[in-house]
Amino acid sequence: MPGGLVTALRTLTLLPVPGKDAGRFSSSLYWFPIVGLMIGAFQALLAWAGTQVGWVELAALLALACGVLLSGGLHADGLADLADGFFGGRNREAALRIMKDPNVGSFGAIALIVVSLSKWVFLLELVRHGAFGMIAAGVMLARMAQVLLAARLPYARAEGGTATAFVEGAGTTHLLIALLSSLLLLMPLVNYDPLKALLLTLSAIVSASATGLLSWRKIGGVTGDVLGTCSELTELLVWLTAALICKYPFSGVV
Repeated sequence: MPGGLVTALRTLTLLPVPGKDAGRFSSSLYWFPIVGLMIGAFQALLAWAGTQVGWVELAALLALACGVLLSGGLHADGLADLADGFFGGRNREAALRIMKDPNVGSFGAIALIVVSLSKWVFLLELVRHGAFGMIAAGVMLARMAQVLLAARLPYARAEGGTATAFVEGAGTTHLLIALLSSLLLLMPLVNYDPLKALLLTLSAIVSASATGLLSWRKIGGVTGDVLGTCSELTELLVWLTAALICKYPFSGVV
């Protein structure tokens, strides 16, 4: 197994993976969309299984819980840390200090509740329409969005951190390959509908860009928490876009 894939799997999931890590951790970024698709496939499969017992609310919950469990809550933890730091810190230094605190504050708890409930609502709509491919698409595009931020923004902490090795070695090549592979992987998930693929991809780029802009203004770059938050918010926005496509179809989209 390629070292980049090993590192990507170990970074993004709790799955036991044999083999050696990549010599340069940034090389794992090429594999992020593929690993995202794998995670999304598990979530979509559990959602489908839930529908087989005629319980769509359970199906949506299973998909949501599967994502958290497979990732070990890594991205959810990043979301909570970022919310506490960005909304509780009055300046850059305070925000970075709060984000490093392992305890979850009120802003973090609120962010987790709102995002999780919103995801469940959107997943419920996708399950009702049997749009299991779009469930996987959201997860895959969320991992692509992490590559976008890692490739375009510097690491925010001068002393480094857990995501330093990923961010410092990332560049345009990583971004272009991740974006291209995402588009190729996305097409069968949306039944080869180019407009659907475009809308979902644009929603992922908008989410990543907004997260990156906020992070740049607040702390001057990205951290592991920012990348995790980007993944959470991108899933949210892609699933929202997909749910709207399903709920309000128009000619040429479905």
